[in-house]
This record gives sequence, C-alpha cells and structure tokens, in this order.
Amino acid sequence: MISVERVSKSYKRDSLEIPVLRDINLKVDAGEFVALMGPSGSGKTTLLNLVAGLDKPTSGRITVGGQPISEQKENDLAPWRARHVGFIFQLYNLIPVLSAVENVELPLILTGLKRRERREHARAALGIVGLGDRLDHYPRQLSGGQEQRVAIARAIATDPLMLVADEPTGDLDAKSAEEILDLLDRLNTEFQKTIVMVTHDPRAAARAHRLVHLDKGSLSEAPADAIAALPARVPAVSAPVDEFGLSGSLEQRFLRQVMAAMSEYAEARSAAPPATEPASSPVPAFDGLSPTDIVELIDRIDGLFGPEPRPEAL
Repeated sequence: MISVERVSKSYKRDSLEIPVLRDINLKVDAGEFVALMGPSGSGKTTLLNLVAGLDKPTSGRITVGGQPISEQKENDLAPWRARHVGFIFQLYNLIPVLSAVENVELPLILTGLKRRERREHARAALGIVGLGDRLDHYPRQLSGGQEQRVAIARAIATDPLMLVADEPTGDLDAKSAEEILDLLDRLNTEFQKTIVMVTHDPRAAARAHRLVHLDKGSLSEAPADAIAALPARVPAVSAPVDEFGLSGSLEQRFLRQVMAAMSEYAEARSAAPPATEPASSPVPAFDGLSPTDIVELIDRIDGLFGPEPRPEAL
C-alpha cells in the first residue's frame, strides 16, 4: 500500500542545508493503522506530508497504492490527493461560513461529481461519524469533538485509499479524544481504511496496530509488545474550572495571562508618575506570546464572549 524507500529530505536556508529525514524506509500494508511518534522537530509531519504527496523527497522513492508519487508532477498529484488521500488535522480547518454538510461537500467538487451526488456523499459521510442530525449546523454551533467529526467526514467523503492524521486529538478534551479514537478504530476495522497517524499521546498510539518512532530524522520500528505496554484508554478527567468558569485549555490559560497582564499594566500606569521620556514597558512577559499572538487572542475572546457562545459537547 505505502512504500517509503531510502527517503531523505533536506531544506535549504540561505546557504545552509538542513537535513530533516535521513534514509527512511517504511512499509504500510493496506488496512493497517500505524502510529508515528517522536519528539517535536523529529520530522514526523514532514514524513506525513511526503506520504500524502504534499511534498517531494530530496532523494528516495515513495509509492502509494502502486502510484510512484515521488516522481509525479504537482499537476498530476493534486487530483490524485483529492481522490485518494483524506486529511485530518489537529485544528479541524473547517470554513466558518459553511455548514457541516457544505464543509464535507467542498473537496468533492474536485472529483467532478454533480451537486446532487456530492450532497449525497457528504450526508452519508456525516452519518458515518454520527452527525446525521447536524447537517446544517455551522462550526460555531458545534463542540470541538463534533467539529473534528465533521473534519473526519470531510476526509472520508471521497472514499480515499488512506487517511493521514496529524495530532487528531491534540486539541480535544479527554472525553472527546476518546470518541475520536473510537471513530478512527471503526474506520479502520469496519471500513478497512489505512491510517497513518502522528501523535504525541501514547494513549492515542495504543489504538494503532504498529508504532514507529522518529528521532533526529531516523526511523525505528517499536517492538511488537510496545503498544500493549501503552495505556489503552484516555482517562475521563474533566479540566479544572477557574473563577471565570473557564476550563483549563491552552487558549483559556492564554486568556487569563492577557487579563492578568492588562490589570498589572493598568495598575503600573496609574501608580507611575508622569515621565518626560518613554519608560520601559511595565507589561510583563507573556511566556513567549508575540504581539501577533495577542491580537489573535483578542479575536478569540470576541468568540468566547460573543452572542453565540460555543455549546457544551452533547
């Protein structure tokens, strides 16, 4: 099904060549569920992009379903991807102004299906993921887990050869993550979908048939008993709720940082005497948040406290 033979990948930055993958070999049989783990920066997403035909190796050969994708031109790869690869992302990548069924229908336009056929395929895919009663809901009206289900429906709507999933549970709470993993299990066992999943979570990796590990650009196969040693289920532990009634997600922690920093800044400004020269900013560090991050947070705050708040997961 998937064959990666002696693949290396490097990127050039100015006069430097930065190696990311080194002489990788990997075979995935049809119907397998493979988890790819490794530290950040080890090349996991790069390998996923190569297997999905989104990027080309510097050297080596990649074939998928007998198709030599590493040797094809982009004009040939684009329609191949649209038909044979289903993409599942950490952050869903749904279009806010389109309903669930319209989001699922969108990639089907590239397959040449007529509108009625596209809508039938999209409805069927949403039924498979358990959202047959949410066809006309917009992303803002869905929980995070439901949004990821829509994204999975979009991925399977073309009946692809394989699904590539990049941290599919990375932005979900424990309960929603468990449900998404159950769904991936079902797609693999009942619909025989080949799945290659990048994850940092050993509990997600425990659902796979095989575990491969990337580190410093080199790939190694985990022992057969490695998966059995992983925790099999995600514990259903609710995130703590703070004084604002917000659970402890990363986004909400950033929000609390911004609110605290604004208060500290206001206190510093009111206590400081008038200055003839600009003083150093009293605003504390935001643990690496850039001005762009803060602007994005302000936009997200509007969404959190807007007229249409996100409902709780059903």
